[in-house]
Amino acid sequence: MPGAAAPPDRPPCAVAALVALSFSGAIGLTFLMLGCALEYYGVYWPLFVLIFYFICPIPHFIAKRVGDDSDAASSACRELAYFFTTGIVVSAFGFPIILARVEAIKWGACGLVLAGNAVIFLTILGFFLVFGRGDDFSWEQW
Repeated sequence: MPGAAAPPDRPPCAVAALVALSFSGAIGLTFLMLGCALEYYGVYWPLFVLIFYFICPIPHFIAKRVGDDSDAASSACRELAYFFTTGIVVSAFGFPIILARVEAIKWGACGLVLAGNAVIFLTILGFFLVFGRGDDFSWEQW
């Protein structure tokens, strides 16, 4: 179409990183679904860890928005965000262990959910490491 604006060019490394992060996220969610949907396990209580996946980055977003733009190595707002994020991640790992301990789910399902948690949280960390630098292809540009 004449006059149509061309989409912005993305660096090839950004596209490859996005594809790799998408693939690892799909693997993590597959582990979570296997822990719930296999006929031997058949209980969907572990799906509540999805809530932890969604609220995990929220303290970082708030700290980035509220915190000052100084280049200080540390700020109270950023440290508080790290504290809350750590609490969320530890809770996500503790939740399936508690469910297995009270025999609401089987230990095999707990293992699959814990494996999914590890993969998903590493994917979230990788996303912020790759796209959170504030350069040309940061997540704010997408």
